[in-house]
Amino acid sequence: VQLQASGGGLVQAGGSLRLSCAASVLTFSSLVMGWFRQAPGKEREFVAAIKWSGGTIDYADSVKGRFTISRDIGKNTAYLQMNSLKPEDTAVYYCAARLGSFIRTPRMYRYWGQGTEVTVSS
Repeated sequence: VQLQASGGGLVQAGGSLRLSCAASVLTFSSLVMGWFRQAPGKEREFVAAIKWSGGTIDYADSVKGRFTISRDIGKNTAYLQMNSLKPEDTAVYYCAARLGSFIRTPRMYRYWGQGTEVTVSS
């Protein structure tokens, strides 16, 4: 599975961005797609995840109510709609995939895309 993340950029606080993660192939019913982020000097942290088959969703408390994860099965693409962005959302965002259940631990995800940078100015 190859993942390609895109959609990052510079936005003012309160603004919105939509990240995309295009996958080469997603034929596994147990696939989980996740979004993570890593701010400078900080560890990579979980943001959101979606079960490819069925669409079950999990969010970090810090983004709940502001971010929405979704997927388009026909396009093999996952999305992260980010609204009401805050300066503390500034980070490099990564999409990742694993087979199995929801897990928030980055090292448990086998497949990773390159990061896309999100900068939120105050």
